[in-house]
Amino acid sequence: MNWYAIYTKPKCEDSTVRMLNNAGIETLNPKIRILKRLRNKYCDVVEQLFPCYIFALFDKEKHSHMISYTRGVKYIVGRENPLAVHPEIIGAIRERMDGDIVVQTPEDLEKGDRVLIKEGPFKDFYGVFDRNVPGKKRSMILLEALHCKLEIEIRSIKKV
Repeated sequence: MNWYAIYTKPKCEDSTVRMLNNAGIETLNPKIRILKRLRNKYCDVVEQLFPCYIFALFDKEKHSHMISYTRGVKYIVGRENPLAVHPEIIGAIRERMDGDIVVQTPEDLEKGDRVLIKEGPFKDFYGVFDRNVPGKKRSMILLEALHCKLEIEIRSIKKV
């Protein structure tokens, strides 16, 4: 038995997992909690870590046909010759999970670390980490642009 990725119809991950679990197939459907702007305010929202994909542990000779015809499944990745997912990948995902939610580990940033902005109007700009803003899940960085340093508040940065 191996782990396989299954491509589902949009928004059918949860119902497909329930049907496969009822059929005795072990599944993994990781989710992530993100901060999203809804109705002009930011809220924590739980979304699929891999939209339209779930993982299942099964014997491809015995269960491929049944899984392919399960409601919500479009196909098993690899189609006629399903491609196994390495158990280390499944293990790495499970290690970071708390229940169904993958816990994001914040970057350990120290004042003066060089960072890359990952999204928004300053995407792909480099800056220098200044400090975290308590209670807002945001950081202050000094933006390196136009030969001067501008202080901006952002939510998504990556240490470089």
